[in-house]
This record gives sequence, structure tokens and C-alpha cells, in this order.
Amino acid sequence: MTQGAHRSPGRRTVLGAAVLGSAALSVGASSTAAQAHGGSGAYRRLPVPTVIAHRGASGYRPEHTLGSYQLALDMGADVIEQDLVPTKDGHLVCRHENDITGTTDVADHPEFASRKTTKTVDGTALTGWFTEDFTLAELKTLRAKERIPGTRQENTLYDGRWAVPTFEEVLRWAQQEGRRRRRPIWLYVETKHPTYFRQLGLPLEEPLAKLLRRYGRHGADSPTFLQSFEPTSMRRMAKLVATPRVVLLWTPDDRPWDFRESGDPRTVADLITPDGLKWIASFAQGIGPLLDLVVPKDKDGTLGKPTTLVRDAHAKGLVLHPYTMRNENSFLPAEFRRGTDPAAYGDVFGAYEAYFATGIDGIFTDQPDTGLLAAAEYRGRH
Repeated sequence: MTQGAHRSPGRRTVLGAAVLGSAALSVGASSTAAQAHGGSGAYRRLPVPTVIAHRGASGYRPEHTLGSYQLALDMGADVIEQDLVPTKDGHLVCRHENDITGTTDVADHPEFASRKTTKTVDGTALTGWFTEDFTLAELKTLRAKERIPGTRQENTLYDGRWAVPTFEEVLRWAQQEGRRRRRPIWLYVETKHPTYFRQLGLPLEEPLAKLLRRYGRHGADSPTFLQSFEPTSMRRMAKLVATPRVVLLWTPDDRPWDFRESGDPRTVADLITPDGLKWIASFAQGIGPLLDLVVPKDKDGTLGKPTTLVRDAHAKGLVLHPYTMRNENSFLPAEFRRGTDPAAYGDVFGAYEAYFATGIDGIFTDQPDTGLLAAAEYRGRH
């Protein structure tokens, strides 16, 4: 089997995803987070484990493009993620970072050569091109490309096929697909670096709330999650819309950037205590922890003993959607790697089984077809 063949969607996974997509509503009726630990809201009726397409089907197409989102939906993903950053003229666009050096062809545009600069974003110095220095019209002259071509060489086939989408374009796409499929299309929307952008006069929350209201995604039962690594962004959103909210959590020693700016001394380690989770539950419905917060790795890179985070979060009524599962060896715990090629696929189904066994409610994945098949097989055994 060639390297390209084993990184393309396999017949088994695609067929599994197709079956799952047609059965998603019936599965949701029998296997739900509400049954697992109580609560209300449309998100409680999603299948468990919920499969969230990380930046779309980013394992197969350049991330945060309409092509990546469409493929994820066609595969049957339960929810599809968007990350939002602003343009110079205040439009919200879908990019994982405001630094677009690695995800667009901006470096090939001589008319924008002078825009290359060095900025400090959340304490990190970055050199490149940034969305906040481009109007939407200028940004639309660029084309998206694969972010990690060394790992996903096949994805470079699609370089240049799509522009950077605005979030409103994604909302329209979801609306159209929802009418065509006669069911809601679930989105998972992240505010990126909200404190940084607010200080630039480009706040994210108010424009986002306006769009959510315009497209009817502002209610507690809307098919949408909001998320941020900055808890205060979700607290701000809670005052603007009733859309379900999730606080993202990185490593235990990390201190959210809004906490650093405000002088709040708490770290992620403080937020995952029962008291910290109780505080999160006062304005959010879930947490999105790094997978290592659920099952830490030992020194040799293998999985250790699960923490009490799942139990503790469920006790506060919070759902858990950890991140991120990927099929390639380089991203897997050591015991699930196969062979010596870091870009080759490992035993990802074994890894899914280990994480699902902790009781998580869902998981972010770059390859939603694989995640859907793993989730269906897990539900079939439990």
C-alpha cells in the first residue's frame, strides 16, 4: 500500500460514515449526553460520542475551506468547527489563526509583500501576514492551501481551489444544506484571541452575536456551540446570546490570556478542580479539554491512568469535547503508532476506544469518517 493510499478515506470508513449520516437522528434518540448525566438543550440529543469535524475534514482538504466543511458534512460529521478572526474592516472569517502565512498563498502576491510584519499575539512573536491588516476584498484575492504539507502531501492537490470563507458564507451554506437535508447542520464556533482583537478595536463577540441572531442561531436550542480558550469571551457571549458555550482548556500550567491581561492568577489546573468547573458551569455548558487532561501520557508517550476530569465535569452538568484525534502516527499515543513513518496511519481505532472508554461526550477529529466509524463501533459494544 502506498503512502497516499493509506491516507485517503478508506472504503470501510466512507461507507461507515454514510450509514451513520443517514442514521444520526435515530442514534441521537437512544444514545445521548442527557441520558448519560442529565440536563437539557438540543446539544444533549446529539449522538454520544459526538464526532466533531476539526476545521472541517482537515485530514483530507485544506482546513477551514468550504471544501473541507462540505466533505465533513458529506461524511456524516455530527458537528463542524469554525475558528473566527477579523479582517481590517471588521468581517469575521474562518481561519485557525490570524497569521495566514501557512494557510494561504499570500506570500505569492507581490502586491502584499509590504504587509509582512512581526507581531506579538498573546505573548508570542510571529512574523508573517495577518488578517487584521487586510480588508475582506483584499483577503478574497488569496487562495487557501494545506497547512502541513509535509504530513498531508495529498491535500496539496487542493491548494488554490477555495478562498478564505467568511463566517456569514458558512452560515448561508449551513442554512442551504439544512434545507436540502431536512435537518439542522451543527456548527462549533471559536473566538480566536478575543482579548488581542478587542484591544485592536476589532471585537469578536458582538459581530458574532449579530450574525447568530440574523441566522437564528442565538437560542439555547440552536444547533451551534460557541467556544474559546478565554473564559471571559464565553461569559461575554452569555450576555449576548443563549447559544451553548464551551470553555477550551490547554495544559495544566497554562494561564488563559484574558486571565493574564486581567491579573487573574488561575491556571487550567485551577479550572479543572471541582470549584473551577463549578465556576465554568455558571456561564457555560461544556469544556473542551486537551486529551492529555483526560488521559495523561507517561514519559514514554503511552497513555497513563485517566484523571477524574470526566466524572468531575459531569457532576457539574458539563459536557466534555476533548481535542484532537488524528490518524497519523505523529499525533497518536506511542502504543498506537505503527511503523516508522510519522505520516503513516497508526492504530487510531485503538486510540479512539481508549478515549471513549473514559466517558467523554464527544471528540474533535481531523478525519471525521474514521471518528464516526469508531464511535459507531464503540456504541455497538456498550
